[in-house]
Amino acid sequence: MSSASAARCHEASELESTPPMQSVIVDSEQPEVISLFCGAGGLDWGFHQEGFHIPLAIDISAAAVRTHKANFPQTHSVAGDLIELQPEGVHELVSERVGSGARIGLIGGPPCQGFSRANTTSQADDPRNQLPRLYLDIVKRLQKDYTVEFVVLENVLGIRDKKHAETYKALVDGLIGLGFDVTEKELCALNFGVPQNRRRVILSAMRMGQGYLPVKPLEKNGLKTVREAISHLAEPVFFNRTLTPSDIPVHPNHWTMQPKSARFLNPESNYPEGRSFKRLAWDKASPTVAFGNREIHVHPDGKRRLSIFEAMILQGFPTSFVLKGNLSEQVEQVSNAVPPPLAQSVAAAVKLSLNPVNRGSD
Repeated sequence: MSSASAARCHEASELESTPPMQSVIVDSEQPEVISLFCGAGGLDWGFHQEGFHIPLAIDISAAAVRTHKANFPQTHSVAGDLIELQPEGVHELVSERVGSGARIGLIGGPPCQGFSRANTTSQADDPRNQLPRLYLDIVKRLQKDYTVEFVVLENVLGIRDKKHAETYKALVDGLIGLGFDVTEKELCALNFGVPQNRRRVILSAMRMGQGYLPVKPLEKNGLKTVREAISHLAEPVFFNRTLTPSDIPVHPNHWTMQPKSARFLNPESNYPEGRSFKRLAWDKASPTVAFGNREIHVHPDGKRRLSIFEAMILQGFPTSFVLKGNLSEQVEQVSNAVPPPLAQSVAAAVKLSLNPVNRGSD
């Protein structure tokens, strides 16, 4: 994307308004949740819906934190680099929001680009692959002043590939060494009401010796195809400098850039499908919503790319959710998010595991 295009996209972020997040009653009996690598808040939304209070969320992306602030107004959302903060800096931020000795849980997935199979040049020594180790160090530091009841991490399947096996084993063994029982699950978003074939690894670590159940997210019915998800939507607006909020139908993120490729003029012609030009099929689930700046999937009619809002729906975001930032920043946020319905099933399973009434049952 050119700097001029980026500037125009940034102007579009000023068009956004934010519908209020659905009110949820906080369950004061549950541990406080600290969200690391929070992104837009897909995983946070699931825990929020299950009544967990999230006093603090941290992400390196300023745009993602703007999104988080807008959608989770009761959370202190901080733009910060965990590598710079280090465990002591994270502890300081937590201590400003949560009293010493409290029960807490940590959620969030370290950035996955270093482990992604789509990144064909990924290496075991990618600096981003050190973030799981930092995550463990943060947990260890917080354990000195808090009772860490659980840790939930999400990442791409590639983290378990042979070239990253040492990093993954160190992560699992590290959680066990810190006193957690670890459950490993490979979950597909399509089995949790999200019309997308997105498979991810979920690690759920529960404090040992408490009689907590293994974390077993329950699958649920929901949307299965692109048609069910977005066929009813009005056409999005193509971005231009004169747009006002009233010009954007349906939702503040229902806009896309003007199609320029000649392939959009003749959508029924045979064209090679690559990562940057992948057309969706109406009666199938979407492939993984994971885009680069120029890789947003092509709408099933072949005449344009998806709007940001359409991508959000295919990712399982509620219509009350609004992304902030320019086009590239919004694309990154929707791509990196944990699908909210899947996140809610994970959160519900964690809550069931924690519930003393259910200890000892299966």
